[in-house]
Amino acid sequence: MKVLVFICCLFTGFALAAEDNPTLHPKLEVFRPYLGQYWQGNLAEPGSDKQVIDRSHWFRALNGQAIKTVHSINHGEYGGESFIFWDDAKNSLAYYYFTTAGFYTYGTMQFNPQSGEITALESVENNQNGITQVKSLSKIMPDGSLQVRSSYLQNNKWVEGHSAVYQPVAPQEIIFK
Repeated sequence: MKVLVFICCLFTGFALAAEDNPTLHPKLEVFRPYLGQYWQGNLAEPGSDKQVIDRSHWFRALNGQAIKTVHSINHGEYGGESFIFWDDAKNSLAYYYFTTAGFYTYGTMQFNPQSGEITALESVENNQNGITQVKSLSKIMPDGSLQVRSSYLQNNKWVEGHSAVYQPVAPQEIIFK
């Protein structure tokens, strides 16, 4: 009986250890610092009185073959979900992003190990504002914040997009209306 209890405790310990550091596709390891974290940032434009709060959650998906992100702006005014994965055919990190506004994007990402930056270039489908591509840059800063900035190809002209500094926050519901 003592042996059975010992074996049960041993397997429980292994299971708990596996939950603390779940497996990921090796090419997705660059995202480990983002996982399990809830983030909050202010997307308001400088000089604007309108508050634009973006909340997101990043987590492991599909047995570690993907990263899933969900985010919501102003408690569901707008939101989206992404799947990030390794694409063998493209030999690149790739992703799809689906939105509550009816458009979606898809693209590739590159990780720069020297700078810790992730750059992305995505194509946009069905955007009502004439945006056809987005470039973005993301980086976890030394203080633990997440810095993001973007630019848009809108009506065949590159324009400055949103930028924000996201802070880690306590777990919270990501709301879609």
